[in-house]
Amino acid sequence: MALPFLPYIVVGILHLVSQLFGIDALTAITKPLLMPALLVALLWALPRRRGEVALLASLAILFGWLGDVSLMDAGPGFLIGLGFFLLGHVAYLTLFWRRMRVRARPRWWAGVYLVWWVALVGILAPHAGAMLAPLALYGLVLGALAAVGSACNRWIAIGSAAFLVSDSLLGFRLFLPGFHPWQIDFLIMLTYLAGQGLMVAGIVRTVTGRRAAGEPVEVSAAPRAPGRAG
Repeated sequence: MALPFLPYIVVGILHLVSQLFGIDALTAITKPLLMPALLVALLWALPRRRGEVALLASLAILFGWLGDVSLMDAGPGFLIGLGFFLLGHVAYLTLFWRRMRVRARPRWWAGVYLVWWVALVGILAPHAGAMLAPLALYGLVLGALAAVGSACNRWIAIGSAAFLVSDSLLGFRLFLPGFHPWQIDFLIMLTYLAGQGLMVAGIVRTVTGRRAAGEPVEVSAAPRAPGRAG
């Protein structure tokens, strides 16, 4: 399964290097290539390229690409990018709930994501102004994505949590005065790339595992017992 992800890994490493050392020209080249490389990995690794799984996962990656490109514009691109990422989260959320779960409901510890959302809104509320409502909605969908991800295999569970960390860091950097940790842009992209890559790898792993076991993939079925390994 690793070979299809090699272009994504290579482009991701180059992008992280550009973030770490402030090579803006390399950043501008690699950022628009990240999600296309991940889409290639998805379609290459999936045993079936038609159906709901491929469609929803492809849409999630496409919206991620549109979000990445929009955020390269420091002006109105932020709101546009936020909207695209929100659509991507909805696509992932729908896919995870309908097709990727290996247990009937999120794990008990997924309640921490509700605590995270309340804390996030509380911290950003004094500084977000008119952006508070969109940020609260975005955070609610993001937290739901991570919670539902906990009902999927461990790749998806870890990936959706990493995505949540990335967007939390981005929100703090944009709206929380004085929040400028060392290499914050590098940390945002590191957790973002890990999150996207792990979620897609988890999707591929679930599909190929069910196919090998002779289980249906494109029709709704009862999730497996909680003890299944991810």
